[in-house]
Amino acid sequence: MSAAHYFGAQRLFTLIASFWVGSLLTVGYLVAPAIFSTLTDRHVAGMVAGAIFRIEAYLSITISIALLVLANLLVRRGLNAYRLARWLLLAMLLCSLLGVLVLMPWMNTLRDQALMQGMPVMLSPSAELFGKLHGASSALYLIQSALGIYLVWRLIGSYTKQH
Repeated sequence: MSAAHYFGAQRLFTLIASFWVGSLLTVGYLVAPAIFSTLTDRHVAGMVAGAIFRIEAYLSITISIALLVLANLLVRRGLNAYRLARWLLLAMLLCSLLGVLVLMPWMNTLRDQALMQGMPVMLSPSAELFGKLHGASSALYLIQSALGIYLVWRLIGSYTKQH
């Protein structure tokens, strides 16, 4: 069958990917900065932003797996344009998994330990490590965002070439 037979699936794939990448960009580059610029207590701002990023990470894991399944189906049906999409989705999934399974729990542990000592994490002995983990988490989020933008860019490009 030709690509035209899977037109609906391709549109659905692009729509879901676009909304997802839009949510990544909105949370990371609009919501989080707004939280920190609005709330005067940086500790509270960090906890609110952390909760939002955790939700975004689980959403990213769910959507990237669903899109990987759909991309595999489309590739098996002969739509080779989705081969690269699979690799991009896998890389984005790995970014989310690393963030939610390694970096976030580690940062939360440091934050909790500091609170048990009666101080915010940035005033604790773990402040330097927390800062490095936060930097790694931010870099990972930037990589995931860039991969997402590239994914949507490619999807839109392949879509317009077909039609």
